[in-house]
Amino acid sequence: MGATYEIQFRGTLDVELSAWLDGPTQVVQVRTGDSSITCLTCNVPDQAALRGVLNRLWDLNLALISVRQIDPVLDKENDHV
Repeated sequence: MGATYEIQFRGTLDVELSAWLDGPTQVVQVRTGDSSITCLTCNVPDQAALRGVLNRLWDLNLALISVRQIDPVLDKENDHV
């Protein structure tokens, strides 16, 4: 089953590059002035897989802002509050 993570970083991620992630993913890119911030939400089976995702972002020279584990059910409930 794994866990869902929200990973924010500076820069952009090509849609084709997000194909290396297994399972459903969501990529939201926000442009602020001259830079972009991307929020990647993905499900990973374990900590080793999360490390692989973070290593891939590192290899792409993308600056990490934050990583947080989220509970999709609780986040959907909070959206309606």
